[in-house]
Amino acid sequence: MKSGIHPDYHMINVEMTDGTKFQVRSTWGKEGDTMHLDIDPKSHPAWTGGQQQLVDRGGRLSRFQKKFAGIGLKK
Repeated sequence: MKSGIHPDYHMINVEMTDGTKFQVRSTWGKEGDTMHLDIDPKSHPAWTGGQQQLVDRGGRLSRFQKKFAGIGLKK
């Protein structure tokens, strides 16, 4: 490998939304810096199974549902 072309790879601290901390190797920041996460697997609805709210702005959702109501698996 060529020397001098790779970024500095060092240990940083990661703090999750619930206060849990762990160490990981990264190219982000400097040695010993702390990365504070705003979204993580413990709080994001995609991982926690939270219910997503569909907001109908200007009837778009209702028009979509009406247009594609007949498409899908037949029961």
